[in-house]
Amino acid sequence: MASALKIGVLLSGSGTNLQAIIDAAAAGLPVEVVHVISSRPDAYGIERAKAAGISVTALNRDAYADPAAADARIVEEMRAAGAEYVVMAGYMRKLTPVVLDAFPDHVLNLHPALLPSFKGAHAIADAYEAGVKVTGVTVHLANEDYDKGPIVAQRAVEVREGWTIDELESAIHAVEHVLYPEVLRAIAEGRMTMDENRIIHISE
Repeated sequence: MASALKIGVLLSGSGTNLQAIIDAAAAGLPVEVVHVISSRPDAYGIERAKAAGISVTALNRDAYADPAAADARIVEEMRAAGAEYVVMAGYMRKLTPVVLDAFPDHVLNLHPALLPSFKGAHAIADAYEAGVKVTGVTVHLANEDYDKGPIVAQRAVEVREGWTIDELESAIHAVEHVLYPEVLRAIAEGRMTMDENRIIHISE
């Protein structure tokens, strides 16, 4: 049995991916969410964390006036909580090297498209407007190049004929809620490795 992987979660909004991780952990995923940090004090993800008994730090716009100082606080809080990985789950701020260097190759991000396609904050809308027939979800390691870190896992989502953008978004989120816990399980079980070319492999 794998020992529980201790993770800290960063979020900015409703926290549905946090909830998916909490639910998966309750069902046996060997992961413990040790702390949650929100970039917004009104994010509903804070309520999800509190309901699960997880400690929370809520930052605000003023805290990000100095991004490096904000990230130094993130590092302080995550280290104090014992986080081994920092997991971005709908976190709408770009991390500085302060966090990335403190947790080298241990910061995960979830992107709602098949990178390297449709980078940026509007990936679902961009894919929808481009008329693609397949898009998807990417889990990758964060680095200083936005949406360019080593890819950990991807899963495709077929864009059905006649779908609205809201239907596509719902389909994307449903895949996110499965894929992120799967990746965390692979890490907890020691099945994720990186080769000399920084290509990530997950064994069965």
